[in-house]
Amino acid sequence: MKDVTDLHREFDGERLPPGQRETTAFPVLSKGETPAVNRDEWELSLTGAVASPRTLTWEEFRALPSETQRQDFHCVTGWSRFDCTFTGVTFPTLASLVGVDDDAVHVLFSASDGYTTDLPLEDCLREEVMLAWELDGETLPADHGGPVRVVTPHRYAYKGAKWVDGIEFLTEPALGFWERRGYSETANPWNEERYS
Repeated sequence: MKDVTDLHREFDGERLPPGQRETTAFPVLSKGETPAVNRDEWELSLTGAVASPRTLTWEEFRALPSETQRQDFHCVTGWSRFDCTFTGVTFPTLASLVGVDDDAVHVLFSASDGYTTDLPLEDCLREEVMLAWELDGETLPADHGGPVRVVTPHRYAYKGAKWVDGIEFLTEPALGFWERRGYSETANPWNEERYS
């Protein structure tokens, strides 16, 4: 298992970012109701500024190289959960699968409930950015984004789309759901970048 719980050092911060409180619980926060996503019918589209756009079925996605990582999870509402164990496919693995164009600079994630969120491409091309299907050794629960959610331990968790079903590589930035409503585009927990 890969342990990335020390990545706070890269951001010159303590493990618990400022303004956060540690919890062992895992509160459920979403923009609305939990969508009913059938794993057998789930697909992930990889589109935009790429050489080979793809749509992966559940079986194709699970056949990709995967890994398990120990990560910390920081919610913009002020809580952090340490030592979460996620299993999934890293973002760089997916990027290499489709061949990202040289002019791609941004990524827009979309989800089954209509949610979107965005990040600069360079923030996604980190080994700890994963599309996870397992949490703490168990199938990822639906209310936490199952069958597949994005995890972004170097950013507040609203950057990690639950029920993710699309990744679009963009040649210019585009704002996601919360970002259009005043949340930070950069979302660095160690700088307390909660709102723009």
